Amino acid sequence: MLSAALSDLMRSVASWRLWMLLGWMEIRQRYARSRIGPFWLTISMGVLVAAIGIVYGTLFGQNLSEYLPFAAISLIAWGLFSSMVTEGSTAYIANASYIRQVATSKLIFILQLSWRNLIILAHNLIIIVVLFCIFGVKRFAVMPLFIPGLLLLTLNAMWLAMLAGLFSARFRDLPQIIASIIQVAFYVTPVIFKPEALARHAYIAEYNPLTYLLDIVRQPLLGIEPSATAWLVAIVMAVVGWLVALFLTGRYLQRISYWV
Repeated sequence: MLSAALSDLMRSVASWRLWMLLGWMEIRQRYARSRIGPFWLTISMGVLVAAIGIVYGTLFGQNLSEYLPFAAISLIAWGLFSSMVTEGSTAYIANASYIRQVATSKLIFILQLSWRNLIILAHNLIIIVVLFCIFGVKRFAVMPLFIPGLLLLTLNAMWLAMLAGLFSARFRDLPQIIASIIQVAFYVTPVIFKPEALARHAYIAEYNPLTYLLDIVRQPLLGIEPSATAWLVAIVMAVVGWLVALFLTGRYLQRISYWV
């Protein structure tokens, strides 16, 4: 079962020109004939960061020079994760016509949505650069840790997208359920609030694995070295998650065409 999924994954990766082109063209079509084009993504995220940063920073009594970069990085990282998982739930359903008519690799659609969301992330990183220019960078030494952190966040989002897409193809009510779960997860994960703000209820963040996925991306950019626990949780999640996702994908790979 693992061999079938690995074979499908390798064929999908080998077709990188196809899924990279499809991912980019989908963004271009979304903003066709727009003067600003994909940079509307940056503008909309910038407005969201400014609104949430100022309002919640004031409510929480935070120093805006510290809270705005925190909120921006958190919202952008969360946007990548949540979009990949929610879009993953409809990855096979939305491409049902291709799956039924063409004998194509199934995981190519997971790679396509992952690439598309990484392009969106690249546009949104401009906001973080602007904030660094305004408020300064805390520590350049730990900033490179952002790269492996982003890789682990993406890998974890990918296996969740694989499982979401697989089960949603079989059970059509799941995309709505997954969207609701992601919405609830946003409020119980330290995205717009800092973990220490929970005080005696800090266990909500400590036992939430999404906290650690955000930390390994967020903390290096804020000049903080992520803890060994955060790295360990993220790595274990990625390894176990990918094994489970590949096993189940390999087991039901041939049924996807009938489910959609």
